[in-house]
Amino acid sequence: MEIQVLNQNGSKDSKIELSKNIFGQAFNEDLVHQLITTYIANSHQGTKGQKNRSAVRGGGRKPWKQKGTGRARAGTIRSPIWKGGGVTFAHTYQDIKPKKINKKMYRSAMRSIWSKLVEEEKIIAINKISIDLPPKSSQVKLLLTDLGLKSALAILPANNETLSLASKNLNEFNIQTISSIDPSALVKAEKVLITSETLESLNKILS
Repeated sequence: MEIQVLNQNGSKDSKIELSKNIFGQAFNEDLVHQLITTYIANSHQGTKGQKNRSAVRGGGRKPWKQKGTGRARAGTIRSPIWKGGGVTFAHTYQDIKPKKINKKMYRSAMRSIWSKLVEEEKIIAINKISIDLPPKSSQVKLLLTDLGLKSALAILPANNETLSLASKNLNEFNIQTISSIDPSALVKAEKVLITSETLESLNKILS
């Protein structure tokens, strides 16, 4: 199984062999779903906090007497229907236990995802990505134009600070490293841009 490698300007360079052990697997939907749900669940910090009527400061005194005023009865100014009151169903801090997925399942799920990307012809291989100094977003836009892409997710073997600076204001171009791949973003990506070094790293990690 071969894939065409392109130069940065979009011209053809050479072809590279893809390992069937990584890019030729059947798609295991259940396993991929388990990997993605585990990743999303573990990304939640669990630090969101709201205050109910008892947690809001103040409101201990009854604002007016129960009867005789002509107004609706009220027991506290911190009622949820009052401005500055508590939240009716307040979301409090939760001690979220991280979900676990073992290495064998992770590798198998990632191989399944990469194989699906090859099957759907979403992978664009490039020999290298070179950004001149000072980094500018126009260089990344030119890269996408030359490759005929509207948007892309770039998977790199390591962090490229120059490329990150040049693309930080572009929604159509996202960067991830092999050590911190978001599987949900990988599945949703319109096109996945990889380099020759990325392929070598994937062969080492997922073989």
